[in-house]
Amino acid sequence: MERTFLAIKPDGVQRGLVGEIIRRYETKGFTLVGLKFVKVSRELAEKHYDVHRERPFFAGLVEFITSGPVVAMVWEGEGVVAAARKLIGATNPLTAEPGTIRGDFGINIGRNIIHGSDAIETAQREISLWFTEEELVGWQPHLAPWLHE
Repeated sequence: MERTFLAIKPDGVQRGLVGEIIRRYETKGFTLVGLKFVKVSRELAEKHYDVHRERPFFAGLVEFITSGPVVAMVWEGEGVVAAARKLIGATNPLTAEPGTIRGDFGINIGRNIIHGSDAIETAQREISLWFTEEELVGWQPHLAPWLHE
């Protein structure tokens, strides 16, 4: 079963959107296997955004993600990486479709509510940065037979 990493950024936490965002993934039929409420260290932020290190916005990304609490999550399910990205919507909330998290709640690209892994390989890397194997709980919801053939 595929896994992905999602993080509700400080703006999403401050705006009280945690429950709504979790509800959307649960309603879609994905299984939450890891969850933590954290104040992100500069070291973790720099590792997480390492792919953007040479870009001019790197410092701003690190500064923002460390500015307040973050809800880090690991979700599991068939095609969860691609489906999670669709639920999130375009990076720029101004172009994100209505019905997506960013389309419904985002204000601008610098305050776009949530991060989601963009590929299976990225998800594996991000999950290992944010969670230990012991922090992930593999389980089978009773609902599973109603969701999967």
